[in-house]
Amino acid sequence: MKTPSLWPAALAAAALAWPGAEPAAQSASVIPQPTPGGDAGSTTAAPHYGAWGFDAAGRDPSVPPGQDFFRYANGDWVAQTEIPSDRPSYGVDDKLAVLSETRAHLLIESAAAGRVHDVDATRISAAYKAFMDERRVNALGAAPLAADLDAIRNETSREDVAALMGTENAGFQDGVFNVSIGTDSKAPTRYAVYVSTGGLGLPDRDYYLKPAFAAQKAAYRAYIASLLTLAGWPDPDADADAIVAFESKIAEVTWTRAERRDPDKTYHLMSVDEVQRDAPGFEFHRFLASAELGARRDVVVRTDTAMPKVAAIFAETPLTTLKAWQAFHVVDNASPFLAQPYVEARFDFRNKTLAGQPQLQPRWKRGVAFVDRTVGESVGRLYVAKYFTPQAKAEVRQLVFNLRDALKNRIEHVAWMSPETKAKALTKLSMLTIKIGYPLKWRDYSALSLSPDDLYGDARRSAAFEWERQVHRLDGPVDKAEWVMTPQTVNAYYNPTNNEVVFPAAILQPPFFDPHADAAINYGGIGAVIGHEMTHGFDDQGRKYDGEGRLTSWWTAADGEQFEARAKRLGEQYDAFEPVPGAHVKGELTMGENIADLGGVLIALDAYHASLHGRPAPVIGGLTGDQRFFLGYAQAWRDKERDDYERQLVVSDPHSPARFRVDGVVRNVDAWYAAFDVKSSDPMYLAPDHRVRIW
Repeated sequence: MKTPSLWPAALAAAALAWPGAEPAAQSASVIPQPTPGGDAGSTTAAPHYGAWGFDAAGRDPSVPPGQDFFRYANGDWVAQTEIPSDRPSYGVDDKLAVLSETRAHLLIESAAAGRVHDVDATRISAAYKAFMDERRVNALGAAPLAADLDAIRNETSREDVAALMGTENAGFQDGVFNVSIGTDSKAPTRYAVYVSTGGLGLPDRDYYLKPAFAAQKAAYRAYIASLLTLAGWPDPDADADAIVAFESKIAEVTWTRAERRDPDKTYHLMSVDEVQRDAPGFEFHRFLASAELGARRDVVVRTDTAMPKVAAIFAETPLTTLKAWQAFHVVDNASPFLAQPYVEARFDFRNKTLAGQPQLQPRWKRGVAFVDRTVGESVGRLYVAKYFTPQAKAEVRQLVFNLRDALKNRIEHVAWMSPETKAKALTKLSMLTIKIGYPLKWRDYSALSLSPDDLYGDARRSAAFEWERQVHRLDGPVDKAEWVMTPQTVNAYYNPTNNEVVFPAAILQPPFFDPHADAAINYGGIGAVIGHEMTHGFDDQGRKYDGEGRLTSWWTAADGEQFEARAKRLGEQYDAFEPVPGAHVKGELTMGENIADLGGVLIALDAYHASLHGRPAPVIGGLTGDQRFFLGYAQAWRDKERDDYERQLVVSDPHSPARFRVDGVVRNVDAWYAAFDVKSSDPMYLAPDHRVRIW
């Protein structure tokens, strides 16, 4: 599973996510979002895993559990599985993504054929038809870009550049600063405007600064030149050199991803006048006015020390370079909606070069992804009506309650925490909101106009619609009923400012949840997912928010120090993992997910034991209940990634690679040693006093 971390404003901006694009710079909770894949003829039936929920044929029993538990549980699956040519990775979550995509495809095709009676059927149809009309898109060539590029050509000053950058959320423009709207972390009943540094076209600052990524940086320079050439921009080669140099300077002053994880450091409420005073090299007033936020007096600055530095780099960069930078990013962002040469150029760099993906996805897959990103909740309404039952929702809800009870018990008995902090932690847990399957209130798309013969315009209008929706509600109360994932998304998340855990319908299927499976497998699968999301409320980020979702200090100083010391030890364990030669996991970057993985397993195992009501677990397939639990957990992380993609994830993704989300966790769980008779001579063995114990 590859989840997104939903920290305030992380997903609030209306920037479009293009189908088939590289992974987002910042992702959302258990699973970094899988790219669409699968075959048009794939079944719509849920997958089946053995007789009792575990695919025993995927094990490699020749590997002792204490040597490499991931291989012991999944080795034959890894050996026999090939990553599809149109994907950078493949695992059980991707298999469910294929299923979800196939189901959505059938629903969308039915809407396009006029067989669906839904308030948004015509919008679903228009978006899909526009994307699938490849002949028309190719015939238009570069024509759709004309207005956007002319707006750049007409700029005569850096103030003009700042103003156009302010439209980034409403179309294809980009900016060296990013503006978004999200729940105010210190006043979670209202919204706030967030401002941070941006400006990088590569996945992470490391791609500009580390010799290990020199080849990718050179390929990026060639890609910039190729897109500017396609767009008819003058002197593309010289501009490509200047753009890479410009972004490299920004990379040098950009905060690391680990630095951007700290909720305290990334919350600075400032007046716009104060921002302008501190970073005079950029015209923030015009920037915000173009974003329809000119009346805002205050903004939350997320990367305060980097803001003046980026503004200074902007001020000293020639206007011609800034305009070429804008032109490139417009074309880059718009390429999925343009003629085939643009599509192929973007794929060759962003998917093939950066992620090692050999083949572009068929157009229908990209079309389904476009519809999902445009009117996703409308597709979700059709999805849950056909594929998600009230019984499944009720059963998962009961599991969530069981996991919450297990976490409550853990908090009550954790030895290192004071009674004062425990009481507040238990209050926070009691206030946790649970959302399962689908939203109770569906998104209203009635103001969104889509046309079956204007793909570029549809993409632009969709972005503008979403941004307008956020701007117009800015002064109103926070919509606590809102979801930031569609029901057909194979994922889950914890939202700290709402203090909520959310489980979309599409993840509530085998191997995560199967009503016909052995209980140990379900607790090892969806139970660990549920526990993971709940633990996010008490990881190194989530612990800083109280039960009402407010960023505030509610721990005693001593308890905070205890927590940080334990988390540091866990981070050091993960720092040692090397998924591909020369690329180590970043323990600080992945800290929250690693803590949530460990907590999720412990909570789920406790809940499984409680579900037995004192009775011994049955032996099934020659395996004890605890053995099946751990195998079920490991099965949920069956995943293969291409080396280039894994290198990208190591520097940019807050999740550890799948095999370390298994091996890095179980070696810290006492019950795993007992279940598989792991000895001190085994490679994975950790002495009891070296096992990290947080929750």
